[in-house]
Amino acid sequence: MTDVDLEFARVRQVLDRPTLRLMSRPTSAAVVSVFRTVFDRDVQYVPAERMHLQVEEHVARLQATGARVPASDSPEGEVSRPNGRSLCREWVAAQWLVRSNSSDGDEQYSLTSHALEALSLIDALSAERALISESRLAMIVDAVHRWADRAEPDRDAQVRRLDAQIAELQAERDRLARGDEVVTVDEDRMRDGYANITDLIRQLPSDFKRVEEAVATMHREIVEDFRQEVRPIGEILDDYLARTDNLMESTPEGRAFQGAFELLRDDALLLRLRDDITTILEHPFAASLSPTERRTFRGTVGILRQGIEDVLAQRRMLTATLRDQIVAHDVVRDRELDAVLRSVNRGLAAWMDVSSARDRVPLGLLPPSAAVGTLREKFYDPDAESVPPPIEEPDDDVFEEIDVESLRRHGGPLLAELRSVLDASTAGSSVGAFHELPPDQRRPVELFGLAHLLTGHDDFEAGTETAPHRTVRPDGGPVTFHMPTAALPHRGRTAHPDDEPGQEAR
Repeated sequence: MTDVDLEFARVRQVLDRPTLRLMSRPTSAAVVSVFRTVFDRDVQYVPAERMHLQVEEHVARLQATGARVPASDSPEGEVSRPNGRSLCREWVAAQWLVRSNSSDGDEQYSLTSHALEALSLIDALSAERALISESRLAMIVDAVHRWADRAEPDRDAQVRRLDAQIAELQAERDRLARGDEVVTVDEDRMRDGYANITDLIRQLPSDFKRVEEAVATMHREIVEDFRQEVRPIGEILDDYLARTDNLMESTPEGRAFQGAFELLRDDALLLRLRDDITTILEHPFAASLSPTERRTFRGTVGILRQGIEDVLAQRRMLTATLRDQIVAHDVVRDRELDAVLRSVNRGLAAWMDVSSARDRVPLGLLPPSAAVGTLREKFYDPDAESVPPPIEEPDDDVFEEIDVESLRRHGGPLLAELRSVLDASTAGSSVGAFHELPPDQRRPVELFGLAHLLTGHDDFEAGTETAPHRTVRPDGGPVTFHMPTAALPHRGRTAHPDDEPGQEAR
């Protein structure tokens, strides 16, 4: 093959990737717009039913404006009407969506790494910035310098590098300590550096999604190996461990995941990252950022945590599948079943040699029922035949004599006595009438009855005035409560909420 043939095959393979297929279709603008609207930066998973409704609504709105939208399945001759379920099914087949089950068992959708990569590319191309800038070149130079320090095998060269850095930092510290002017970056350069940082952050979700999809693919393949039982369990487990190490060490996505995982394990580094993000957002250039951009930039640590949690969830699912298969796998049963199936195949082969095409063999699908006589359900128990012990006569002296007056002292409020005292009292207030009661009728429970009788009095219900009500417990102990009072302007019967409407107090 010539060079152009090899280059053509490579380009053709790249163009066949789901990422470029999503961006090269005539309806790409509508599909990407729906993805960007449904899956906000803070939304990674959408329930299936909600996804179907949102897709139908957004596609119908774009169709009404004249945009070219993906067509749903419809009979010929009819106007294509968007169907969210069928569109989502097509996008899952195109590897732009993933349909999975949540922790609650409900179905949900999420974007694949190909869709996230397409969205990230569109965001990068839509940003108004120079492709070559000072901050980008400085970032490249600093990265090259840092990795050159780590790659230097000469001890003396590393010492000279460190001495130069220490001298430079010491000179800057001495200049600031003398009170010289603090040099800060202007808004234009700060905005350019912010754009480069957001470009890197924008690529994180798709990188994590690639690792998650790689683990999910491994999960499906290992489950298929378990179901087909083409290899021993030990060989499958060895393959799983080897592929896991290879995934995390030999692929760019795996190495990125390992680096992010190490980052999240360093609390001091995470704290410094949060402080640095806060410092950047406090710069004057941040006043031109929208609330969404500020929230997204501040949530960088959250993006890292969510991506790692999704990958770890896939690994936990794969580990649980392996554990369940190992625990539930019965080698003896599998061997017995294999022996039975082999004997059936041998018998079928022998029968085919001597039979014709129209011969039939009666085959019982279920074994005959066993004829088993009635069995005893329980054995003889001497205790079941013994006579129960006689009932002992209760001792009458155990309980004390309880009279009606004692029960009444510990009972509810005496409404009749309270109403008569309120009707005949000349004290002018409910608290004064209550204190006219004898001590045995000023129990704490009587306050509930007093509140019941005073319902309907404006001054009592408003609670403008409170007064101490001295009560006496049944055992003789005094106790004081504070509650609202009501004025009794005249002698006569107090109005009661049980009175019929229109009945006046006398």
